Amino acid sequence: MNRKVLTGGLIALAIIVSLIIACVWVGRKIWQTATDTTETSETTRPAPPGVPNAPITNVEQAQKIYLALGNPSNATGNTANADNYLMVNNAYALSYNNSRGAANWVAWRITGTDFGEAERQNDFRPDPNLPKSFTRITPADYTGSGFDRGHLCPSADRSSSQEANSATFFMTNMMPQTPDLNRNVWNDFETYSRDLVRKNRIDLYVVAGCYGEKSRLKKKISVPTNCWKVIAAVPPGADFSAINETTPVTAVDMPNIAYPGKADWRKFRTTVRAIEQKTNLNLLSNLPQNIQETLENRVGQ
Repeated sequence: MNRKVLTGGLIALAIIVSLIIACVWVGRKIWQTATDTTETSETTRPAPPGVPNAPITNVEQAQKIYLALGNPSNATGNTANADNYLMVNNAYALSYNNSRGAANWVAWRITGTDFGEAERQNDFRPDPNLPKSFTRITPADYTGSGFDRGHLCPSADRSSSQEANSATFFMTNMMPQTPDLNRNVWNDFETYSRDLVRKNRIDLYVVAGCYGEKSRLKKKISVPTNCWKVIAAVPPGADFSAINETTPVTAVDMPNIAYPGKADWRKFRTTVRAIEQKTNLNLLSNLPQNIQETLENRVGQ
C-alpha cells in the first residue's frame, strides 16, 4: 500500500513539475512577444504630425505641408467658390475650377518616403470628394478626344502606398494633354524632379497647373494652351523656412501641342514671375518679400 502511495506521489509531483515548466515557458514566450511588439512600435513610430515626412492623417496636416509655400489663388472650401474650390487629400492639395472641369493648380511635396513598391493603380475615376453640385468629370469624357489624361501630381511621385497612388488617378488631378507633351517632355521633367530627390537627397515642394483654352472636351473640360510647374528644393525633412535667396527653384511653361521630334524640357524653363503673370496666381506667397523677389525673377538650372 505504501509503495502505491509513493508511486502516486511521484507521478503527481512529476505532473506538477511539468506544469510549472510549461507555465514558465509560456510566460517567457508572452514576455518575448510583448517586448518584440514594443520594440517594433518604437522602431516604426511615425514622425510627429507637422513634420514633412510624417504620415498625413487629416486636412490640417495636408494643408500645412502641401501649401507650405502658400495658397496660390486663396482657394477656399466654400462651394459657392466653385471656380476656386480648395480640395485636400493625403496625396496633394488643389484648387478646382468647376467651369473648366479641371484644377487651377495642384500642390504637393516629394520626399524619399514617397517612393515605395506600390504599383501604378490606373484606377481613373471621378473624385469622390467633389461636391455633388459640381460637374462630374469621368474617364470617358476623354475617350476619342486625342488627348491624354495627363497627371498634375504624377503617379510615380506617390508609390509609397496603393492608397496614395490611387489618389493621383482622381479626375480632378487630370488635364487634357497632347500625347507628345504628356509622354515625353512633361514626363521628362517629372522624372528629373524625382531623380533630384533620390540622388541629391533633397525634398521638393511642387506646384503645377495649366492655363489658356484652345478647345473643350464634351463641352465640359477646358483643353489648356500651356502646362506649367514650379519646384523648390529644401534639405530632407526641412520646412519652407529653410528656403532663402540661394534655394534652387525651377519653373517650366510648356505649350500643350504636338512636338516634332524629341524636345528637351530645359528649353521651356522660365521664371516663377512669368507664370504668375500668365495665371494671376501668387505661387510663393508665404516667403518673405525679398526672397520672393529673388527667386521669382531667376531662371532655374
